Amino acid sequence: MENTDGQWRQETSSVMEESSEAEEPPSEPPGSETNDASASLRRIPRGSSRRSASTPLSDNAKSFKKKHFPSVSLALWNDWHWQVQHRFRSWNGLRRIMHLTDAEQAALQIPSGRFPVAVTPYYASLLDSENGQDPLRRSVLPLSEEWVRHPEESTDPLGEDKDSPVPGLVHRYPDRVLFLVTGFCSTYCRYCTRSWLVGRHGSGGHASRRLWERALAYIQATPAVRDVLISGGDPLTLADDALGWLLDRLRAIRHVEVLRIGTKVPAVLPQRITRDLVWLLRRDHPLWMSLHFTHPKELTPETAEACARLADAGIPLGSQTVLLKGINDDVTTLRALFQGLLRLRVRPYYLYQCDPINGSPHFRTTIARGLEIMDGLRGHTSGYAVPSYVVDAPGGGGKIPLLPDYVQGVDGEDLILRNYEHRLFRYPKAFEVVSGPGRVVHKAF
Repeated sequence: MENTDGQWRQETSSVMEESSEAEEPPSEPPGSETNDASASLRRIPRGSSRRSASTPLSDNAKSFKKKHFPSVSLALWNDWHWQVQHRFRSWNGLRRIMHLTDAEQAALQIPSGRFPVAVTPYYASLLDSENGQDPLRRSVLPLSEEWVRHPEESTDPLGEDKDSPVPGLVHRYPDRVLFLVTGFCSTYCRYCTRSWLVGRHGSGGHASRRLWERALAYIQATPAVRDVLISGGDPLTLADDALGWLLDRLRAIRHVEVLRIGTKVPAVLPQRITRDLVWLLRRDHPLWMSLHFTHPKELTPETAEACARLADAGIPLGSQTVLLKGINDDVTTLRALFQGLLRLRVRPYYLYQCDPINGSPHFRTTIARGLEIMDGLRGHTSGYAVPSYVVDAPGGGGKIPLLPDYVQGVDGEDLILRNYEHRLFRYPKAFEVVSGPGRVVHKAF
């Protein structure tokens, strides 16, 4: 962060800077890891919360902790700073907790990866240590395919750079902006659209205060902006004081009506959703949150508690899911995910076609497959559990919704429709028919 404000710099980056010192499970005698972690926690800013005693512990996490971190207390395990500081970020660390496939080992040992590897201990507990085809494992561990570039792929497939009036801000739609406040994530997804950004930006991965001020000045000077989506990286990896400062600055801009936060924290770092954080967030209503989920295996008791805290604070929760080949590209998996999210009071909002980032063919399905899945959801579960299937158009065209072909044709003034059972129905007088010399025009549904 900028040296012009030493206190602000310390509060936003201290946890991230310390994270480089402790990525592996303890190989020393029991007790040494606990002492090191306790020492680092003494340097955590006073504004950050450690109150997480009521966070539940799933069976997976309990077994993983007992096997790989036996000397770590439950209080430390449930502290989000400890989770960030002990992420697995290398071949050396990951090989201690799972049997890596030859392909995974080869990718992890390439000196300069496409972008960093990082998995929190909590999220690592959800991975199948014996199965290289485990869906969550495939989503966070690299494969050599990432280094193969295809002609249709791009570092910036959505053309965000050309719609960026100042660094860190994307203004594509008339009344809203995307504010990229950090390049840091606690866990890196291999299919990330912004892999060019994450883990590479400034001290600890966060943008500088100087860049934040430039973006805030642009928003202040642009009255058309009524909606700000705060993203990155993951903005919930900011310290409470820094996040609160940013939200307060945005809320002070009179024409900004709605604030949104995009995050995967409830899925990969649910310990971050402390009661202090929730208290901070609820000050800035109307505040909405878009949560990133990939697979029903992520819907653990820890994640349920995190979502409950946010929902109880009056924060509307929506989910975003990327359609990924061999990971979640079937009706059964996505139906289980979306129905499970509804039980957590999270409304499935978008199902994204995977963006054509560099090295992504092994993740991308066909559009036909996506439409087939949507056809298998609509009518077969409650409408609240059916998201919009969209393509974020390459080159900066924005989100374009895709639907199965429910309109089967026109008969006179009637529209012929297909329902979820593939039965045909007629909707009468769907058109206004305008006749004239030598012409019949169907105006509109």
